[in-house]
Amino acid sequence: MLCEEVLKNVFPLLEGEDLAACMGVCKQWRDIASDDFYWKCQCAKRWPSVCRRRKPPTETYYKMYQMFSKRRVSRVLPPPRLAFENLEFFIDIWSEDKLVFSGLIPGVTLDSGMKTLPLGISNVLRTHLGRPDYKMVVSAEPRFTIPLNQSVSVSLLVARNDSDKVARIINRSVFDYIDRSSYRALAFEYLDLSPYYPFISGIRAWISLLFLDVEDINEGLLDVFGIQLDFNDVADTKEEVLWLLDMLDWK
Repeated sequence: MLCEEVLKNVFPLLEGEDLAACMGVCKQWRDIASDDFYWKCQCAKRWPSVCRRRKPPTETYYKMYQMFSKRRVSRVLPPPRLAFENLEFFIDIWSEDKLVFSGLIPGVTLDSGMKTLPLGISNVLRTHLGRPDYKMVVSAEPRFTIPLNQSVSVSLLVARNDSDKVARIINRSVFDYIDRSSYRALAFEYLDLSPYYPFISGIRAWISLLFLDVEDINEGLLDVFGIQLDFNDVADTKEEVLWLLDMLDWK
């Protein structure tokens, strides 16, 4: 009996994860910890306003805590409706008004990434490109250089071979940031999504120019060997990228 009284005084002081662990100790602990009063205390810590009701908003406070206390685990996506095999990407890069790169990149090439890294890249960039996480990187062929003292901009369109439609990803955005520690120049644009998704906004597409390691990047030109497309943390797997592309405002 003494043990039961001790538990009843200790349980309200525990955090929800610890209280849930106590329920697995033995039948006595489970019977005591199952009292919804203790879970009302847990809910009161997170959402004090729910305790203003005479009854919990759900069947029990325990059920409410179970459903909403933890961050929802990412769900498995269904197969995307797009495929890289049916996509083509058009990348154009200007230095001031001079076109320095113009490439039609098949989707499968962008999906495959850069298999062989050139000599002369920094260790930081080599480590970044060598990580196993999903990346969309293509070689800059032909190679080109950009001057540090000029404005460099980029446009990126994507076309669907299965429906003859085109969407815009980046519209003449300027590479206004040079990450000198990782040897990348970055530009971004907010995506134009279909009107079917009116409540989704603020998603940015990023283009990175990857350049070789040089002794002094404060002078001369940047020798670009690769181009990377990404959507930051919004879409960082192949399936997520394809679903995001499917949401573009295709015309």
